[in-house]
Amino acid sequence: MKLHRRVKAVEEIIGYQFENKDLLASAVTHPSAAEGMPVSASYERLEFLGDAVLGAMVAREVFERFPGMDEGQLTDLKIALVSGKMLSSVSEGLGLSEYILFGVSELGTNTRGMKSALEDVFEAIVGALYVDGGYDAAHDFVMRMLGEYMVPETIRRFMNPKTHLQEVVQGGNIRKTPTYKLEATSGPAHAQRFTSVVLIDGRRIGRGTGSSKKESENAAAADAIRRIEEDPHAVWADIE
Repeated sequence: MKLHRRVKAVEEIIGYQFENKDLLASAVTHPSAAEGMPVSASYERLEFLGDAVLGAMVAREVFERFPGMDEGQLTDLKIALVSGKMLSSVSEGLGLSEYILFGVSELGTNTRGMKSALEDVFEAIVGALYVDGGYDAAHDFVMRMLGEYMVPETIRRFMNPKTHLQEVVQGGNIRKTPTYKLEATSGPAHAQRFTSVVLIDGRRIGRGTGSSKKESENAAAADAIRRIEEDPHAVWADIE
């Protein structure tokens, strides 16, 4: 698909017509498609700006919406709202994956690579809107995309599982820190699978598998959270 058609399609998706079309063209261009070109040709610079703008807008919004929240709760909600899981999920829901321009080296990128690109493109679009239309244009987009998620429940839904598990453990008055151990690896070198367990005081409370050690640890933490929610007494029985 020609770049100008990608730009037009994304404008329709986000509901904004750019004065400077080059900004949006850069916002949907993966660095692999801009090799040998000026640094502004890919989304990296706009992503940098968008990350800062998005963080400030979300922080102000939750600060004003929830006057009863303390600093820790506000921080948790902000982190959840600007998390990679949130931004890639919203971008995927918009159908942006179809319009990201990848270079030959990244064609056929795996799911993890696409999710990372979707997160980056969301931030780059925020940055592009901020440059092209100012605060209001960027803020309008952010609120339309994230407004419905600006509720306390989002903390639990989108928080990093390892962070969430730490809070669950503390809430259970267990004065021990979860530790993670790589249990096994399998598969060929180019497509390895990692299995990790999460332990408290040497007792396994969760197990998870992923395409990286970090992903497997997150899966283990999510498994532990599920187990605790289903039967907390069984999980904590032998842990003092």
